[in-house]
Amino acid sequence: MTSTRPDFGVFAAMATPFDEAGAVDHARAADHAVRLLAEGCDGLALFGTTGEGASLGERERGALHDALLAAGAPAERIVVALVAPALETAIAQAEAALERGANRLLATPPFYFKGVSDEALYAWHARLIEAVGGRGARLVLYHIPAVTGVPLSRALVRRLKRAFGEAILGVKDSDGEIAYAEALCADGDLAVLVGDERLLARAARAGAAGTISGLANVVPGRLGAMLRTGADDAELVALVEAVTDLPVVPAVKALVAERRADDGWRRARPPLEGLAPEAARRLAAHARPLLGADRGR
Repeated sequence: MTSTRPDFGVFAAMATPFDEAGAVDHARAADHAVRLLAEGCDGLALFGTTGEGASLGERERGALHDALLAAGAPAERIVVALVAPALETAIAQAEAALERGANRLLATPPFYFKGVSDEALYAWHARLIEAVGGRGARLVLYHIPAVTGVPLSRALVRRLKRAFGEAILGVKDSDGEIAYAEALCADGDLAVLVGDERLLARAARAGAAGTISGLANVVPGRLGAMLRTGADDAELVALVEAVTDLPVVPAVKALVAERRADDGWRRARPPLEGLAPEAARRLAAHARPLLGADRGR
């Protein structure tokens, strides 16, 4: 099949900082966002898993998005995650993103009810697209069953792509099974974005268009090299293994704290907790060779 897949690149699944009172820290977030773009990220993905999006309210989402735009983050380099089992809420989140110039939407499937059929998932996504597709929305379907409990079968993905064409930009595959990503790459008409950095080099060799990555918060250049060359990076894979041995979101935030020399990044919002100090120290020691001279910038 002739490839018509769009390019994408390295997008940071941007972590969300909180202040001592537990509110979203706009200044810290804006500073981080601008630095990430300067450090090699092609863009930013807001409100996803790493960004604790399920723990943010609608007003918080809008205010943070506005803060990044005000700091100079280009609207077209932002992807917004929709995180809502209620269709009305997902549509409202999509509309808020579109109003701010972000037309690429990472669509988390409705995750409260488990064991639902492909037919029901098709209907949910179809109604979402019908509500916002006319405004130029392009969906990245989010396959992360370990978190949502709602997998997106390849058959469902293909059906949505056939029905809605350009409105389905691609799939973020965070399942950790390379066969799924490779099969989608072989279809040739989707931007396949790998969430598990351990698989990025192999997926790049298969034709993956990019990644939405938690570790892009700290080592975007290493990820960019893997994506461009398809070359394995044993040190980066070892860091991913160290992160996945811990609560992943707090571990990523601990790495951002190390990268920025800023302990404020260690805070998480309940029900998550910051990484235990000893675990954070071990992880930081593991990461320092990769952060190198950039640490503290």
